[in-house]
Amino acid sequence: MKRAARRATLAVGLVALSCGGAAELARAAGEELGAALPPPTGCVDALSALQGADPDPRWASPHLIVVRKGARTLQHFKAGAPAHTADGAARCWRVGLGFAPEGPKQAEGDGKTPEGWYRTSDKPESSFAHAISVHYPNAEDAAQGLSAGRIDAKTAQQLRAADSAGVRPAQETALGGHILIHGGGGLVDWTLGCIALDDPHLLDLRAGLPKGQRAWLRVLP
Repeated sequence: MKRAARRATLAVGLVALSCGGAAELARAAGEELGAALPPPTGCVDALSALQGADPDPRWASPHLIVVRKGARTLQHFKAGAPAHTADGAARCWRVGLGFAPEGPKQAEGDGKTPEGWYRTSDKPESSFAHAISVHYPNAEDAAQGLSAGRIDAKTAQQLRAADSAGVRPAQETALGGHILIHGGGGLVDWTLGCIALDDPHLLDLRAGLPKGQRAWLRVLP
């Protein structure tokens, strides 16, 4: 009973954390709770199960990360096929999302994790060790933000140009920014919009990605 109560306390405490906040409680929860949980059930054996009839060539990228928000999973694919660890296990892990995860991110502080296609790159300056940067906002986010009056035409053009060039866009717009794949625990939704993994799983993901952590990321609802 004492152990169960401690697990409940740790899980509740995670909700109070943010992307930039202290992650020690989340790590403690990951260490204590993670071992007691089964592997995630949202992993797939074939990319076609996620791609469907979508002809977008990015599905066949040399390195693709797919996050399924509804299933709370992150899975790594290589050249259109699921990637595996040395022991044959799928490179697929449980994730935590923003504290209000349903729907795409639209504005700073909305607590949502973005949805769509994004590039990734290394972000060694993050307060979260080994974090991977998600290049949000992209051109589609910029168009939606302009239409909704959240950003002006100049800002939208700058975001579109960054997306086209494959570089990290401006991070301080009204659409929000600083979205990461980082550690700290993937058991509950506790971030400000980032994608959180247990620390060992983040290291596993990084080890399978190319130099600079450059890949395509597809975030599905």
